[in-house]
Amino acid sequence: MNPRSVSLLLQPATRLCPHLKSLRSVTFPVFRQTLPTCSPFPRRAFSTTTVAMAAKEWKIKDLSSLDLKPGEKKEIELEGLDAKVLLLNDGTKVQAIGPRCTHYGAPLVKGVLSTNGRLTCPWHGACFNAKTGDVEDAPALDALPTFKVTERDGAFYLTGDEETIKAGRRKPPFKTAVKTGPAVEKVVVVGGGSGACGVVEGLRGGGFDGSLTMITNEGYLPIDRTKLSKSLMTDLSKLQWRDMDFYKSGKVDVVEDEVTDVDFQNKTVSTKKGERYPYTKLVLATGGTPKNLPLPGFQVLENIFLLRSVHDAKRIVDAIGEKKGKKIVVIGSSFIGLEVGGATASDNDVTVVGMEKTPLERVLGEEVGSIIQKGMEGKGLKFYMNAGVEKAEPSTTDPKKVGAVVLKDGTRLEADLVILGVGVSPATGYLQKNNIIKLADDGSVVVDDVFAVTGIKDVYAIGDIATYPYNGPGGDGRYTRIEHWNVAQNAGRAVASRIINPSRKPDFFTPVFWSALHSQLRYCGNTTHGYDEVVIQGNPSEDKWAAFYCKGETVVAVATMGMDPVMSQSAQLMRVGKMPSKTELKPGVLTNGLDVLSLGPPE
Repeated sequence: MNPRSVSLLLQPATRLCPHLKSLRSVTFPVFRQTLPTCSPFPRRAFSTTTVAMAAKEWKIKDLSSLDLKPGEKKEIELEGLDAKVLLLNDGTKVQAIGPRCTHYGAPLVKGVLSTNGRLTCPWHGACFNAKTGDVEDAPALDALPTFKVTERDGAFYLTGDEETIKAGRRKPPFKTAVKTGPAVEKVVVVGGGSGACGVVEGLRGGGFDGSLTMITNEGYLPIDRTKLSKSLMTDLSKLQWRDMDFYKSGKVDVVEDEVTDVDFQNKTVSTKKGERYPYTKLVLATGGTPKNLPLPGFQVLENIFLLRSVHDAKRIVDAIGEKKGKKIVVIGSSFIGLEVGGATASDNDVTVVGMEKTPLERVLGEEVGSIIQKGMEGKGLKFYMNAGVEKAEPSTTDPKKVGAVVLKDGTRLEADLVILGVGVSPATGYLQKNNIIKLADDGSVVVDDVFAVTGIKDVYAIGDIATYPYNGPGGDGRYTRIEHWNVAQNAGRAVASRIINPSRKPDFFTPVFWSALHSQLRYCGNTTHGYDEVVIQGNPSEDKWAAFYCKGETVVAVATMGMDPVMSQSAQLMRVGKMPSKTELKPGVLTNGLDVLSLGPPE
């Protein structure tokens, strides 16, 4: 039998089965066409699809033609329904799709659509297959619905049910009937962060029907960790991506425990509670541990905080209290430090201490760092740069708590609380005494280009603990450790794909991250292996600029503010090896430099 898609409408179904009139929907097994796609992740050849029984035709407003070229898109409205959809040419046909990214709701009409049907969010780099609506790159988890569009008597109609059109999103396939028996695959995921989330959803969404266990010591289900530093959010109902019912529906065994050791020879994982979990495939995704300062006072005084978990965020919020007006010293001019500084600056007196000349200099360079510093000063932050910390002193009113931070030049900064943003270390303490695995000097796990641990069969490592060969522009396969939310989740999806289909070749994804500073910063690529020039387009004084980090003629990274979707376009051009050169991008006397958006849809 040739695979084919099946669509069912309520009226014909009820003629055959009158009792179905009382049902809202019904589930049918269907064969799905395996569509060409640029996704590195697997798609099920056979799945269970829920077909909405209330589908009807909706007339499209003010549409005169379906003449869209591959890579073109436009938002459309429907008569009798307060909702929009995105009309696009996915490279094979014209159809409609959900109009907003399922991550944070960015309008996809302002995103990037390639000529072969890869739709990228303009804000945070989430990618969807425009043919199927399936997620291809993080950070989105829910897929987009797709809708058939037809022409009749000079008018155009969309077929879909009202609820799905208004929702603009759909849950990925997750429910499964797990196989049993001694020969069944047993995947154990150690960790409960972004990478673990990517593995679990990638496996079940890709049709994996073996045993699946996630062991986490976080104290909650996978969360949107980026919101901790950006807004000090502590409400789990708003932070957790999925609830426990979701994981139960996919027969995922979520274990609240801490892994203490791994027996790689006998393929078992041991935990703090004394349990042992056998595996056939193991994924290590334990993330990072925030660093403290080995200086006088920092190990013993209260009201000195790290920030990694919801528990950390809650302690900071409680220390600030409802009255606000606190003197807060943030040590570290990293993204975490600047974000938490910005999140607290409106109601408190916030000072940032950094060792660099400008904030974020290590990643973004001195020129862009100066732009960031000026913008953050506009939000009320004060900066002490090129500064070293000597010690933390106790409060004169409560010696148990911090009262000041003393810098190496003698400057004394009064503090009601101190927040440290001085980096993270790979959370691999449970592996340090292991005789089988050899950790890198920084404590990370060395993996290959499919994130398989070097020298150990059936074991993978992803996220903050993984050092992997970077094959992006300027990387040349050199080993790199990237502490990005998107990288961890995309690596998790890549591992899931590999477990399901071991012959699948690795596919490069461009690292993407974002930061809530005085304005929204977007970034793609990687500068770990250096750059020698920064080309800036736009007007930094108006927070509308794009910075291209170049090594020779090669652009290795791009940072933007107020220039969406330049970052998303650049990420896709990097992915297909078509990013313009430094010379093309560099503004001259008579030109502003090549606008990457003028290149049109990436191939």
